Amino acid sequence: MKEQEFEFKGFVANGFFMLFFNLLFTAAGIASFSYYGRFGDWCIIIGIVILIATIFIWRGIMKLEPNEARAMVFFGSYKGTFRKTGFFWVNPFLEKKKLSFRARNLNVEPIKVNDKVGNPILIGLVLVWRLKDSYKALFEIDSQTMVEVSAGVVTSNDINSLISHANRVNVNRMGAFENFVRVQSDAALRQVASLYAYDNSGMEEDELTLRSGGDEVNEQLVQKLNERLAMAGMEVVEARINYLAYAPEIAAVMLRRQQASAIIMAREKIVEGAVSMVKMALDKIEKENMVELDEEKKAAMVSNLLVVLCADEAAQPVLNTGTLNH
Repeated sequence: MKEQEFEFKGFVANGFFMLFFNLLFTAAGIASFSYYGRFGDWCIIIGIVILIATIFIWRGIMKLEPNEARAMVFFGSYKGTFRKTGFFWVNPFLEKKKLSFRARNLNVEPIKVNDKVGNPILIGLVLVWRLKDSYKALFEIDSQTMVEVSAGVVTSNDINSLISHANRVNVNRMGAFENFVRVQSDAALRQVASLYAYDNSGMEEDELTLRSGGDEVNEQLVQKLNERLAMAGMEVVEARINYLAYAPEIAAVMLRRQQASAIIMAREKIVEGAVSMVKMALDKIEKENMVELDEEKKAAMVSNLLVVLCADEAAQPVLNTGTLNH
């Protein structure tokens, strides 16, 4: 069974107490040099030993904010994760790997994929993710190599250089995690996009599509992403498709198809309304006995009214100088 994250159980002291103690210890080391003429070389040796010890004590001080943690590693051995917020001091020989458990946004740029029916489409994703398990995040994926390469090597032994290097390592560690999430998000997005068609053109009306799927497609994305990120101790809180379009090479053709579908639907509505109006007109003429129309005249009237109501352009009036009896 793989090792999991557990709480750090080692010695932890109050950071303010150790800070005050170390300042006194440093003052004592400096003061020992002033007794050189009285006690000889031993004062110099003691002073140097005290100052070296204060450097190690400084290394043990750490500060944690809410939703931050430190993974404790003792010469390569994982000793637990420290999550308490505040100012503390721990064994200076422990390597304290800083981690953030705060939620982070990631905008995955649109990528070209083929949908269920093979149409090339562009689809983008925005998600919210965070760390869940510090052990898996640090030791189950090879984020350490990326961090070491990108952070560079310390070429100086001064305190400022050490602090700057530590800050770069902490920033690059979270950047390495984000890069892992980005790659896995790309793969999950391709997988989900291939399960659905772009729209229901040529498909059954009730079939789920990328355009109409909404929350169901987003839930599928979250599930696939969490399956891929579980091994790295990360979780996706929310994922949504934020960009969806046909690829440029077929966009013009698909636009014409959509326009044709819209025209057909509009024509159906126009014809349906025109038929209803013609029927209403004939019923009213017959009810009020305005004119007696035989079947031939009714057919002619229906034809003329449908032409007028369904035509794209205004009908040209024609005067009939004959009578209805001829």
